Amino acid sequence: MVTLPFALNHMTTPTLPLDAFFALARSLGITSVEIRNDLGGNAILDGTPPAKVAALAAEHGLTIISINALQRFNEWNETRAAEAAHLISYARDCGAKALVLVPVNDGSGRANGERQSNLKQALAALKPMLDAAGIIGLVEPLGFEICSLRSKTEAVDGIKAIGGDATFRVVHDTFHHHLAGEPAIYPEMTGLVHISGVTDRDAAILDLRDSHRVLVDENDTLDNIGQLRRLRAARYAGPFSFEPFADEVHALVDPAAHLKASMDYIEAGL
Repeated sequence: MVTLPFALNHMTTPTLPLDAFFALARSLGITSVEIRNDLGGNAILDGTPPAKVAALAAEHGLTIISINALQRFNEWNETRAAEAAHLISYARDCGAKALVLVPVNDGSGRANGERQSNLKQALAALKPMLDAAGIIGLVEPLGFEICSLRSKTEAVDGIKAIGGDATFRVVHDTFHHHLAGEPAIYPEMTGLVHISGVTDRDAAILDLRDSHRVLVDENDTLDNIGQLRRLRAARYAGPFSFEPFADEVHALVDPAAHLKASMDYIEAGL
């Protein structure tokens, strides 16, 4: 049986303290995790020093593959620059390998020409900051119609336009890939895959939101198995990170059992 390099995003179990989250990952044989800066009462928002996060990860034998995320990264201004500096330094000091970059997702900045210009401006500003810290920037297009960066092609073109091939990669999120309806994939430029499923067959694509995102099982409507097969066939060999947002997943009494079932289902399908 194929053994995928699974990873675990803290959004899978957002109420678990970091130590318990790390222990959960290791109990599943997972050695790569993503931590977040949007979980109230948890690292990073609770003020946990990055050195403590690094020590906990080392104690559990884990690699922190990313901090998720710098929001509105393609709306570059003094506020964003300060946020980026803080998160990049935190990533460096906690041992994280990358910082996820999430675009503006409120309907603004979508005009043709404007969005490409904004993207390149932000990437050009972030490049020296990331390079100095030895951190990779993971650009994550979102499939929502209101998003200012839906296309992986546009993301890759922007990266190449500013000479950022060594600094940036894109995130292939199976949920957002389905919503965007863009067939192109860029395995050589992909640094991370986020996996989540949707089982609500009555929800139209335009109505899908993060709240629909559950663990992948036989009822999945996003063709996660097909997407992962295609990525693997194209020689993507990076991590596949669980990132479900649905309350029903967050409320699971035994998340380990459900995660193991999803891991087994995915591996059996490849």
